[in-house]
Amino acid sequence: MRRRSLLAATLAIPAIPAHAQPRPIRLVVPFPPGGTVDLLGRLVAPELESRLGQTVVVENRPGAGGMIGSDAVAKSAPDGTALVISNIASHGVGAAVNRAMPYDPLRDFTHIGLIAAVPSALGVSAAGRFATLAQFLDAARASPGSVRVGSSGNGTTGHAKTEMLARAAHVELTHVPYRGAAPAVTDVIGGQTEGVIAAVADIGRNERLRLLAITSAARATRWPDVPTFKELGFPTLEANNWFGLSGPAGMDAAVAQRINAALVAALATPAMEQRLVDLGTAPNRMTPQDYTALVATELPRWAAIVREANIRAD
Repeated sequence: MRRRSLLAATLAIPAIPAHAQPRPIRLVVPFPPGGTVDLLGRLVAPELESRLGQTVVVENRPGAGGMIGSDAVAKSAPDGTALVISNIASHGVGAAVNRAMPYDPLRDFTHIGLIAAVPSALGVSAAGRFATLAQFLDAARASPGSVRVGSSGNGTTGHAKTEMLARAAHVELTHVPYRGAAPAVTDVIGGQTEGVIAAVADIGRNERLRLLAITSAARATRWPDVPTFKELGFPTLEANNWFGLSGPAGMDAAVAQRINAALVAALATPAMEQRLVDLGTAPNRMTPQDYTALVATELPRWAAIVREANIRAD
């Protein structure tokens, strides 16, 4: 009798509705740990978690210039539980370089909001012979092809910006691809190459490097002594590395707006604002429509640059 009463009492307890326990959000970082994309993903994850009331799990799915992780999210259910750190590589330059891209950067995603727009810089050895961009370019003019500029790989933004600089300055630079910014920096310091173009977040804190110019529209608060390419006479080199949040196409607009509101609130906190300043950028308040428009504008720009410079991923 007692067992029957206990069973009856247990069955009488109403079940907790599924919607009372929000499903975790999988935040895909389509690059390896340690880089700028990974850093930004891990910065925003706990902020989103606290504001949305959902667990946010960061998942690194690197490969193919960000395409593997991005494609996984593009093919996920559009219920707001699968997001990706979309970026200039996976949703901008990559679309122009990789003709076999498995997704459309606009049609296959719901773009939610911009996290940061981080500038690149041209770095040289702090112990080397170049103190200014003019000296660097003069050396390239004096001996065409002898000035070697490293990047994190063929078809990357660093590669594209190296070609942009060569065309804007009417010089011949030799591009040297690496598997990431770290080995490219090592060779600059060791004298194997003369320079490297990479995100300031990846090279700006290295005391063995000297930054000659930065690609932002205005000088970065974190590096006030570094001139912009624009002020040095190269306005086409105004080109930031952008990183944002995106989900699969077909997400409910209200869900995307809710995630955007959490992101914008997180970026406005003093602690996050300081972290962004350290990365050479500032907080923003982009709506989903704003970020979608940014991606749409960047795609044809990089397609033209890639085509003119005949940039390839291999």
